[in-house]
Amino acid sequence: MSRLGNLGARLYRGEVTIDFVGRRMVWYGVSVLITILAVAGFMIRGLHMGVEFEGGAVFTTPATEVSVEEAREVAEEVSGSQALVQTLGDDGSMRIQISGLDTDQSNATRAALAEELSIPVDDLNAEVIGPSWGDQIATKAWQGLGIFLVLVVVYLAIAFEWRMALAALIALLHDITITVGVYAIVGFEVTPGTVIGLLTILGYSLYDTVVVFDGLKETTKNFTRQNRHTYAELANRSLNGTLVRSINTSVVALLPVAGLLFIGGGMLGGGMLNDIALSLFVGLTAGAYSSIVIATPLVSDFKSREREIRAHDRKVLAKRAKREDDPGQAEGSSPSGGAGPPSADADAPADASTEATTDEEEPEDAREATPVAAGRTATVRGPRRQPTSRGRGRGRPSGKRR
Repeated sequence: MSRLGNLGARLYRGEVTIDFVGRRMVWYGVSVLITILAVAGFMIRGLHMGVEFEGGAVFTTPATEVSVEEAREVAEEVSGSQALVQTLGDDGSMRIQISGLDTDQSNATRAALAEELSIPVDDLNAEVIGPSWGDQIATKAWQGLGIFLVLVVVYLAIAFEWRMALAALIALLHDITITVGVYAIVGFEVTPGTVIGLLTILGYSLYDTVVVFDGLKETTKNFTRQNRHTYAELANRSLNGTLVRSINTSVVALLPVAGLLFIGGGMLGGGMLNDIALSLFVGLTAGAYSSIVIATPLVSDFKSREREIRAHDRKVLAKRAKREDDPGQAEGSSPSGGAGPPSADADAPADASTEATTDEEEPEDAREATPVAAGRTATVRGPRRQPTSRGRGRGRPSGKRR
């Protein structure tokens, strides 16, 4: 078995424990710090919205020897706006995107670009996207996100309970905020591919959270019937039991996404691959983090506010303190100081044991006919051992008395 598999088995059995729930304030502080940085990046830099949301024009050039930098300078000089230029293949064709252009401005920019790049006007394809269509797409995207979150909360409240649904919603908002903040800081363009990536990472994040919550539900089922662990301790034990599985799932999902982002988008200039891959990479990482150190500690905090669970936790801690103060009592030692429970016949008369020993030597008929003296108790320690009669059962097929 590998080291990771051995560690997972030891975590599952409770031999090794990482106290995520006990150190939840540390994780909360880290999450709050990351969230503040993400919000600050969004407020300062803002999001670079694509033409699909703001409107504009997209020009596609045929094969040309003009470099990307030269094409960007020409496009910005002609249009007077910031241009985004991407290569579409090895033949030199490019995609020039300029936001904020209407139809008339697009036609003028197309003619000027064709002249500056020495390209026939008919070979320079132009696609104009109006701002109203972009607003409609943005509205639909926000509506889809809101409906998704509502359905998720309703499902989790039915499948588990409302506290777990609330914790999962907070974890999802945490993941979305971090992803949006990274987009603002890096300056990547927000396209429909970005929205697709956001919705996809929410599904992955929910998958990890549901796996953790399912283990938590099984571990804490009827937990008030035991007096050894508090709810927070059981929640932490459940989280440790699914820790390696969550890590493995996240790593396997991140490997192809990292290939899209760093190789397909970064080295090969994949264009829209950057938009999807960055949202997936950041969202999957944030989702794995939140499902481990945010969701379960939040559920523990919510449950610990219930009166029944508070009373149970106090009882468990009181019994634990009592066992620590009196370790001999915890080991089951007798009040008299012996290693085991007191004997049931410690107060029996001395001649009772003599009677029991003497009875074993008497014939069975005589023992049955002998009455017990009034006021005396014949106590036999352990099973009565009777001598086997040599003639008993002789001549009978079963060997039993009739």
